[in-house]
Amino acid sequence: MKSLIAAALFVGFALAHYDRALSAPTDPWVALSFLEGTWDAHTQGGSAKAHSSGAYTFSSELKHHVMVRRTEDGTACTGPASFDCRHNDVLYVYQDAQDQPLKAIYFDNEGHVIHYDVSTPDSSTAIFISNASPSGPQFQLIYHLKDAVMSGKFQMRMPGQVEWKSYLEWAGAKK
Repeated sequence: MKSLIAAALFVGFALAHYDRALSAPTDPWVALSFLEGTWDAHTQGGSAKAHSSGAYTFSSELKHHVMVRRTEDGTACTGPASFDCRHNDVLYVYQDAQDQPLKAIYFDNEGHVIHYDVSTPDSSTAIFISNASPSGPQFQLIYHLKDAVMSGKFQMRMPGQVEWKSYLEWAGAKK
């Protein structure tokens, strides 16, 4: 009888511990770890009609409280007059408070500022999406790692539209 009670207590303890493990908050930064490093970026398409090569780096900073992406000027760039080949930007990924979803804010040398909500639908994809606006475009930034190649898309959707349109697409391997 004592062994039956001991076994029941053990199973109860194990189930309680398992339940706590399932309900424990997960580290949101782990889901973005596939982004870390310096990546080549070669444009492949999009309505910008630009052709460029460059690089960008994702790194954890401030004791893993912020992830930062910085771009480097491309070595070769051609595009229409409206495309800034000397483009530089920075993206900060952060968490307002523990157990809150990740957010991001983007700045570039043209004066653009974009606020994003961040999601990771799987272990090799990160989606950054801005709020919809009745007066201007909504933005979406997607990173996807497949076979050691990171691909990216910067897309826009005008108010009332359902379909995203790529402005710029790129891909490259880790340096």
